[in-house]
Amino acid sequence: MNSPTAATAATAATEIIGILGGMGPAATADFYAKLVSMTPGSSDQDHLRTVIWSDPTIPDRTEALLGDGPDPTPWLLDGSRVLREAGATVIAIPCNTAHAFVPRIADHVDLPIVHMIGEVVRHLTSLSPRIHTVGLLASTGTVRAGLYQEWLDRFGIRLVLPDGASQDREVMAAVRAVKAGVRDDTTTALLTRAAQRLTEQGAQAVIAGCTEIPLGLTVDAVDVPLIDPALVLAQVLVRRARAEGGAEPGE
Repeated sequence: MNSPTAATAATAATEIIGILGGMGPAATADFYAKLVSMTPGSSDQDHLRTVIWSDPTIPDRTEALLGDGPDPTPWLLDGSRVLREAGATVIAIPCNTAHAFVPRIADHVDLPIVHMIGEVVRHLTSLSPRIHTVGLLASTGTVRAGLYQEWLDRFGIRLVLPDGASQDREVMAAVRAVKAGVRDDTTTALLTRAAQRLTEQGAQAVIAGCTEIPLGLTVDAVDVPLIDPALVLAQVLVRRARAEGGAEPGE
């Protein structure tokens, strides 16, 4: 008779997670670490089979959305195909801004793509007390594209954003610092001030809507829940892999 651990591992083994990463490399490594930490188990065999394609040559997503750089779609599509050919059964993209380009690749990948932003908003609706207003710290590309706004509107959640000065001098300055490998008190202070301004506008939770932001902003830096999309995505993937048939309910 198989042990409970062996049975759990066999169930999870039906899914192979494909991580489309490199945007940036530190955020990709952080996401995989979160996927491991969110997976229950006591041995190697309890963890999920995973394929990681980390391509830091993918053009900057914010620059593309602002009209200042090349379209990253071909790189994202190529990376998705690499993951599919490597055996992935589902794709996760631990980059918020890249989700602006998901509609352009989804029909050409032939694999389900778990939508991180949609999952974050669903997570918000499950919190108690109910979230009516949420703040967003994200790249300028994510903000301008309205990626969170579109989903939050569906659920009647109000969105508050940093003003122009805070977005440029605090949020984007911190994101660039983390991408450059700088994670110090100055970076944390920039993000903390930006988050606190959002709570002053009534935010009951703050979304760390760029995967570099949780690397520079601690959970206890603000007095409201700090939502880490990479962590939410990891949790969804674990539930999906362990659900009967390897599919998350509602997918």
